[in-house]
Amino acid sequence: MRLVALVLLGLISLGPVAAGPGATQSGSPALEVAQSGGPALDDVVAGLERTYARISDLRADFVQQAFNKSLGQTIRAEGTVYLKKGGKMRWEYQTPAPQQIVSDGKSLWIYTPELNQVNVGAAPRALAGPAGSFLAGLGRLSEEFSVRFLNPLKVDADGRPVLDLRPKKPTPVLTRLILSVDPREYLVRKAVLYDQFDNTVSMAFTRITINSGLGDSLFAFTPPKGAAVVPLELSR
Repeated sequence: MRLVALVLLGLISLGPVAAGPGATQSGSPALEVAQSGGPALDDVVAGLERTYARISDLRADFVQQAFNKSLGQTIRAEGTVYLKKGGKMRWEYQTPAPQQIVSDGKSLWIYTPELNQVNVGAAPRALAGPAGSFLAGLGRLSEEFSVRFLNPLKVDADGRPVLDLRPKKPTPVLTRLILSVDPREYLVRKAVLYDQFDNTVSMAFTRITINSGLGDSLFAFTPPKGAAVVPLELSR
């Protein structure tokens, strides 16, 4: 779910599938909501589309919580993400264990230092597609999703509008997407992705920087000397 979620976010990730140091037993990580209020739905959608249509690259720190419903288990992770139009991404996980997930839009590398291993394969088509990229998809939000405010309350505890998105063409790995939006800059501050089994990946973003001119070299990867290189098979 983690890699699929990151690819679907432009955003998409692969991480530990078993319980690790960051694992806890908890319920599904829903966004906190407060009293109703805030701007009109059309204004939020239009603001979000305008903002992301003009973004060519983005950097942010993130906190991720991946919830497995059948196990009742949440795995927490933290790190930094870099995104660039064209399906380029770089996810650098610091906790619970270091890991790098890098794509130049054509190839995808997943480096796990603990294993001294690099998984490499062709980048999933979803990386460059509108449903798979914040930078592309959120610029065409109303084309790709059915949009409403989160019911019954439409703002979170910080007063940010919360959108409840349903893909017009849902897939097993993305059936719902909830976004908490900064009402001043119209940047996504929180996101929760749902799959067909109601497993979720929750992301909170801070220290967001846009259009800083991220170089393409940031999205290239050379396996470290001595690391095992293993083919990565992903369903396309």
